[in-house]
Amino acid sequence: MSGARLAENGRRQRLILILGALAALALALHLFASILLPFVLGALIAYLLDPLADRLEAVGVPRSLAAVLLVVAMLALIVAFFLLLYPLILAQITILISLVPQYIRSVSELIQESLLWLEDRLGPEFVDQRLRQLALNQLNTMLAWVTGAIATVVGGGVLMVVVVTPIVAFYLLRDWPKMVAQVDSWVPRRYVANVREIAREIDRILSAWVRGQALVCLIFAVFYAVALTAAGLQLGLIVGLTAGLISFIPYVGTLTGFVIGVGMALAQFSDWRDVALIAGIFVFGNIVEGYVIYPRLLGDRVELHAVWVLFALFAGGAVLGFIGVLLAVPAAAATGVVARYWLRRYRASPLYLEEGDP
Repeated sequence: MSGARLAENGRRQRLILILGALAALALALHLFASILLPFVLGALIAYLLDPLADRLEAVGVPRSLAAVLLVVAMLALIVAFFLLLYPLILAQITILISLVPQYIRSVSELIQESLLWLEDRLGPEFVDQRLRQLALNQLNTMLAWVTGAIATVVGGGVLMVVVVTPIVAFYLLRDWPKMVAQVDSWVPRRYVANVREIAREIDRILSAWVRGQALVCLIFAVFYAVALTAAGLQLGLIVGLTAGLISFIPYVGTLTGFVIGVGMALAQFSDWRDVALIAGIFVFGNIVEGYVIYPRLLGDRVELHAVWVLFALFAGGAVLGFIGVLLAVPAAAATGVVARYWLRRYRASPLYLEEGDP
């Protein structure tokens, strides 16, 4: 009886410890969300570069030197990319600033004309002056929110991200094997095999998704930027890069680029064939992504349904903002692996099996 009671107390203590650790993690994320961006980005970079560091270490390169080489190479690529595109991006930002008032007026006039047309068709009892004013107020609110979000992302903590992120990435990349071994040593020995199995499965799914999705975003950022610029869209470079870089959100990248690109094409071009060309670029990109790129780069290795990823990204953004978006996919992958593990345990338990089943 005492042995059963000790086992029950041990299980209760482990449950309390796990719940306490999760509560502490949630509290830390809530309290320090405003300063976590460079650390989360540094951890993501270290995770992406860890396989390369392992290969360099396997051929005799010291881990510290491998971490320095990889972080410096990554920074050199980023700097070279921005130096090459800086004049074009600066020119397009100047054009965007000059065109924003025109776009706002055009959208407001389009909404007013549409509401007036609806009032003529449906009658004033369905569409009246108050509804038109409400629609315009909501438009102004959305534009103010978008402007504020852009200012926050661009201006808030950029220096800290630029300075701190490479340092965090270096130290995490250098000490990654030690940290994994340290965490492994904390796991209760009776559960270490199960925890390692779950961790390996999470790493398999997460690495396939993150590295594959990063390559997908890069491919489509280049494709949309080049195609839209070649089609003559004034802000094709910015629109294309934005659509490609947010392609990690299922359907949102292509849809956002389509709406913005077609809207700008309507304001710029007088010929419908030019507008149709801009729309066709995004339709073609979506078809290639769904039937060629995604199956080849990700395929069945990623056991994350698009709806589950979409929900996780929006839920993370609602709770923690941009930090939540960055942490959403790792959390979704871990939750999915743990859920499938317990589902297998449940289907092999007497609670699920009928008496006499193997």
